[in-house]
Amino acid sequence: MRYFIEIAYNGKNYYGWQRQPKQISVQQVLEETLSTLLRKEIKLTGAGRTDAGVHAKQLFAHFDFEGIGDFDDFIFRMNSFLPKDISVKNIFEVKEDAHARFDAVEREYEYIISIKKDPFSQDFAFQINNIPNVELMNQAAEMLLTHRDFQCFSRSKTDVKTYNCTIVKAHWEAKNNRLIFTIAADRFLRNMVRAIVGTLLDLGYGKTTLEDFKAILNSKSREKAGASAPAHGLYLTKVIYPDNIKL
Repeated sequence: MRYFIEIAYNGKNYYGWQRQPKQISVQQVLEETLSTLLRKEIKLTGAGRTDAGVHAKQLFAHFDFEGIGDFDDFIFRMNSFLPKDISVKNIFEVKEDAHARFDAVEREYEYIISIKKDPFSQDFAFQINNIPNVELMNQAAEMLLTHRDFQCFSRSKTDVKTYNCTIVKAHWEAKNNRLIFTIAADRFLRNMVRAIVGTLLDLGYGKTTLEDFKAILNSKSREKAGASAPAHGLYLTKVIYPDNIKL
């Protein structure tokens, strides 16, 4: 039987989702917990990777096991074993060939910026002191919707076969002393969202222009784009699947 597990986590103490040879990851903690409870070695396949320090409000992974039993009881036991910064939200059975990564049709991220000093959000939002030109940043964000090749926002050392992504949503919103950037696409490259945010902030602070932004998109060069925004302001917020993967 194949199951999807839905989780959320505070990424501060982890070197991302994916297992690392010498550093603790969210995947490692979950696999060890599942293996302990089910008394069998469990391997998880996640919907994607989050970098070190990045948070997730929703991430799915799949694993195979013959018969979990009562889902509510199992979720309770999982959460009792897991550290406080990782939680299991749901578990459900899916088709045998359902895949957490390849079957996802859309992923959504939020990047949160605090525009006033807030001691309670220092680990969960990027603190800035001067408000950028949000209207100009939104004009640039609209360009992302019609562009396809995002090599300029990808890490230089990566093993992807294509840099093409279809972005369906990209906009900034000012809310409660925060700037929130929401972006959704069929897929994302490693470091892509943080690189986009950093480049848009350069525009918002007048370091670059809309013409510069267009040139960066067409350059396919990471060196032309801005510095990546800090990891702790980034959240994976949603992963969408077709309804027919569930049993």
